[in-house]
Amino acid sequence: MTQLTRSISVFARSRRGLAAAAIAALALTGCGSEQSGGGPLGEQTGSAVSTRSSPQPSPEQASFTTLFDTFEKACPAPGTPARRPGGGKADTEGPGSIAPGETPPTDPIEPAPPTGPEAELNARDRCVSGHHEQRVIEALQTLAGPTPAKVRETLNGLGYTDDLIHSLKQDGETTRFYLDLRESGGRLCESGLAAGKSSDVTPCVAAATGPFKVTAENRP
Repeated sequence: MTQLTRSISVFARSRRGLAAAAIAALALTGCGSEQSGGGPLGEQTGSAVSTRSSPQPSPEQASFTTLFDTFEKACPAPGTPARRPGGGKADTEGPGSIAPGETPPTDPIEPAPPTGPEAELNARDRCVSGHHEQRVIEALQTLAGPTPAKVRETLNGLGYTDDLIHSLKQDGETTRFYLDLRESGGRLCESGLAAGKSSDVTPCVAAATGPFKVTAENRP
């Protein structure tokens, strides 16, 4: 019996040693995962995203971030000065009709300088504005009975989150709204009218900082 008791005691001490070693290994593994990911396991952060997005963006926020990434490649960098007559590129559109016997001009045709609210926007804002207007108008033109709820849902589907949508309200059989598209010190906003086939969106100017406030616009 003495021999048997000694064997059981040795076996128990061995099992306790193995358990302690396993617990220590698990603790080290968990610690390593938290340090390498910058947070608890399963909450590792990826690459930087737009300042408008949360650490784990919703599908709508991810869509909007992707949208601005696309504009970043297609439009001038933020802060680019507005193009002035005499310093821009030649007009890429074809020349107007030439009367018989007249000679087509050989000098580059400069585009007319922007007027109204667009004159207060920089080159990037004006470029980005065109992209936003086209996609929003196309979506609104297919929307029957454009109530504020339907318009909000449509804008959300395009990636414009609720914090970007302002003054959404019914106006007769149409719905009006603003989009806050300020980024990197820009002042771009959009004034929208959801009216089926007659839907329209035009650029407006917002205060550069602080709460959203329109300072210049030509409403559609």
